[in-house]
Amino acid sequence: MSEQAHPDLAGSTFSRRSLLRTGGGLAATTALLGTGALFAGPASAAITALPTSKRFDLTEPSYDEFRSKILHESHHVMQGFAFDNQNVRIFIVNARNGGTGDDLCITQVNFSGEIQGSMHLNNAGHGVSIGVEPVGSDSYIWMECDSDGPTGDGRGTALARFKFVNGGTPSVKKFLTGSDTITCATDPINKRIAVRRKESGKMFISVYPLASAAAGDFSAPLAHFAQPALADTPVTFQGYTIYGQYLYTLDGTGHENPADINSYVTCIDMNTGKVKSRALTKAGQSLVFREPEGLGIYRSLAGETRLYLGFGSRSSMENINRYANLFYKNVLID
Repeated sequence: MSEQAHPDLAGSTFSRRSLLRTGGGLAATTALLGTGALFAGPASAAITALPTSKRFDLTEPSYDEFRSKILHESHHVMQGFAFDNQNVRIFIVNARNGGTGDDLCITQVNFSGEIQGSMHLNNAGHGVSIGVEPVGSDSYIWMECDSDGPTGDGRGTALARFKFVNGGTPSVKKFLTGSDTITCATDPINKRIAVRRKESGKMFISVYPLASAAAGDFSAPLAHFAQPALADTPVTFQGYTIYGQYLYTLDGTGHENPADINSYVTCIDMNTGKVKSRALTKAGQSLVFREPEGLGIYRSLAGETRLYLGFGSRSSMENINRYANLFYKNVLID
């Protein structure tokens, strides 16, 4: 069983950490906004149609960005990551060495994978997906916080927003408190944020303008739909991101033999809530104990829009260090 398997979809496998915890997850709750107003998700597949956009061709090859890079916390596999497109920064989250598993570290790296700084957020959750919001020359991190702890699955119950300051202590603003298994992802091109959480025991995706979310306004989602089941469920959910009208998800487990690769990227139309395409990815297939970990969107300085795929790895099965690896796809189709 994968060390970092995520119990986020109905019927999916449980992680080793969740099996060690006592009790079940939190009951599904109605989240509170910062103003205290109740938010009830609409039942329709989408609120209003997101503007038509191109989508990534998932069958096209993937290209290396960097391989085998150590993060600030070296003993835990990378989880989610996101880009500050405006300031050309990458942020990757993983668990802290010697922590509870819910204590997370955000490492800033450059496009060569070299460490530029780090911050800690304790009692946060799992880190399956994060977002970044550029504000001038600053980068604000969006991620889960207030883990449900030893009585749950170690997942966040609220969203945190804080300015990244190398070595600093986060000054956290919290949103959607009282949620169940909440995470987020950002579209840096269209300046939107997707929030993924359980509602009545089922995973839903809600999309908002990033500026509205930063102001604490989650009252008017641009899209709200149940994450669709996949034909080959159950799967081990490993991350997601959004670009334009499409949601992209990553699933699969770690493996020793490249012949056992089962990592898939799925494209979902957020205007219909239905799967548009799904493809096996063998990016980084030569990595030792390659495990899919996270998705992100970035537009290069030359104007090329890319879908990034993250993978954790080791130098050997005996080595305690874990490495971060990023690859990308760059072909957009109508």
